[in-house]
Amino acid sequence: MSDPLSITVYSDVICPWCFVGKRRLEAALSGEAMPAQIRFTWRPFELNPDMPADGMERRSYRARKFGEARSAEPDRKMAETGREVGIEFAFDRMQRTPNTRLAHRLIWEADRQKRQDAVVERLFHGYFEEALDIGSPEILARLAAESGLEADGVQAALTGADSLDAVTHLEQQGHRLGIQGVPFFILLQKYQVSGPQPPEFWRDALPRIAAEAASATVVS
Repeated sequence: MSDPLSITVYSDVICPWCFVGKRRLEAALSGEAMPAQIRFTWRPFELNPDMPADGMERRSYRARKFGEARSAEPDRKMAETGREVGIEFAFDRMQRTPNTRLAHRLIWEADRQKRQDAVVERLFHGYFEEALDIGSPEILARLAAESGLEADGVQAALTGADSLDAVTHLEQQGHRLGIQGVPFFILLQKYQVSGPQPPEFWRDALPRIAAEAASATVVS
């Protein structure tokens, strides 16, 4: 059996395009002629690294970012895009825009516990479709438990220095790669894809990249 195709994804769990990009890639993977196995690795990219630790009231944040008069328009357009891929964005129920550093520390721990995909999915769903404050340690701990993570590791990730150091290092790696926006995908450690590409893009690209990976494995 060939090794799984490696895809590294830089994202932020409050980035709606990252959630859309995930769903579009998943739609492609459900089709025929796709690689039998994919190994995703999720890496941090904070959209708001200077956000206060307890986040901000979302209406104020959106007004500051887009202006009071037009702050609702991006949400309306994104809601339409989300419905195309089965996402029901709950923008009208969101109260706060969180600082996501703790969430990324949890994602790092989830990788150590081999549950990273499950945790990333739960965070996206929790924030965007349930309007949960994923900057809250208590909510993060609950979502981690629902995703099957071991509690002691979660507590250490949310409070200890190791996870903070690791996330900081991983973010710096992304910046050194020149990543300026997310989602950002790296395949086979060399092919870089920026943005939430449509399923058609992945249906064309993934079989060819998987074939290259398989050929390289045979040669080596």
